[in-house]
Amino acid sequence: MADAAERLTKLAEEVLGVPLPVRIRAWDRSESGPPGAPTLVIRHRRALRRMMFRPGELGLARAWVAGDLDIDGDLYEALDRLAGLIWERSDAPTPHRAPVLRALARPEIRAAARELLALAGAPVPPAPPAEEVRRRRGPLHTLRRDKEAISHHYDVGNDFYALVLGPSMVYSCAYWGTAGDGVATLEDAQRDKLDLICRKLGLRKDLRLLDVGCGWGSMVLHAAREYGVRAVGITLSEEQATFARKRIAEAGLADRVEIRVQDYREIHDEPFDAISSVGMAEHVGRTQYAEYADALYARLKPGGRLLNHQIARRPVPDEEAYHVDEFIDRYVFPDGELAPLGRTVGQLEEAGFEVRDVEAIREHYALTLRQWVANLEEHWDEAARLTSPGRARVWRLYMAACALSFERNRIGVNQVLAVRTPEPGASGMPLRARDWRTGTHRG
Repeated sequence: MADAAERLTKLAEEVLGVPLPVRIRAWDRSESGPPGAPTLVIRHRRALRRMMFRPGELGLARAWVAGDLDIDGDLYEALDRLAGLIWERSDAPTPHRAPVLRALARPEIRAAARELLALAGAPVPPAPPAEEVRRRRGPLHTLRRDKEAISHHYDVGNDFYALVLGPSMVYSCAYWGTAGDGVATLEDAQRDKLDLICRKLGLRKDLRLLDVGCGWGSMVLHAAREYGVRAVGITLSEEQATFARKRIAEAGLADRVEIRVQDYREIHDEPFDAISSVGMAEHVGRTQYAEYADALYARLKPGGRLLNHQIARRPVPDEEAYHVDEFIDRYVFPDGELAPLGRTVGQLEEAGFEVRDVEAIREHYALTLRQWVANLEEHWDEAARLTSPGRARVWRLYMAACALSFERNRIGVNQVLAVRTPEPGASGMPLRARDWRTGTHRG
């Protein structure tokens, strides 16, 4: 079968009703499609079966993770060209289904499906890759289920994350500068992000800070070392906690920083002076967000500040119909959910917070993700050895696709600064917005 690529190209264009924007190289080494375009490499006919049995995003993702499908050429360009064909647009102003999903509803597509089945071989659905989360049972966002979801994403090896994230071990959007301001590396940009949060929170010596979703301890470590705070960091990941405690001990800050494996719903400490939540609220879920906001409000002293750093999606006309992308849910962040910025701000206000500032840093996350992808690609063999080739492929696809989503304004990220303003109304905030220098650094 020396013409598999040409037959696939014709079938794809018949199904989609538009020219295929990428080349195809099939398992028989045949090629077809626009010259000079990125090439979709179908290494095994099994990839077709995966996509036939689960048309759209999940079938494509399974083929990618299993190594049956690859990209030869610029990954970002290929994903950008394919995005409008394969993925549904949850950010569109009107309901939108990708052409490949619309096409499946057409009765005349059956003949093409039969030919595709003949190309695909045995009509048996391949087993999902081992990296896929299996069927989950029970209600969403129980303590146990949330811990399992966090473990799936974060307990894949600290050494693996060190290759991707670099020395900062910060797994959230960095804060990049403009040319000439000295922010030249990912490490610089992550340091500046941590320092920005500390300044927004008004941290100073001996204040008590709670960091919800502390990751590998970078935020509490920076706040204790540079601002002299006493900090508690909580995470549901055992591996993160072990790594963070080691870093803190090596820095000589064990008397000022405590790391706990604990859920935000299990905190019963006396109220803190400040709370940071960076890249954690995406795991909370819409049904639990009011409880999350209430819990943070209860754990904050009157006059204390909250910095909530959170990814946001675009709103959709029917919010009840919103669903998480299957690839993200099955391979990356099980049970994670994104909310529009307006809903997040509204729920923080409903909990009692006074929202004082919202800073959108969408473009910063695109830059951060591209750096993480570059780190992964530079250390590919070691990353695959430390986890699995499939897991490394998950992270490469997820981070590259997310970088494009931030660049195209499909998703954003925002730092929301809120205050538990006391009854008399004195917020303790500077009169001029974003004058974060006032009364912050311990000097």
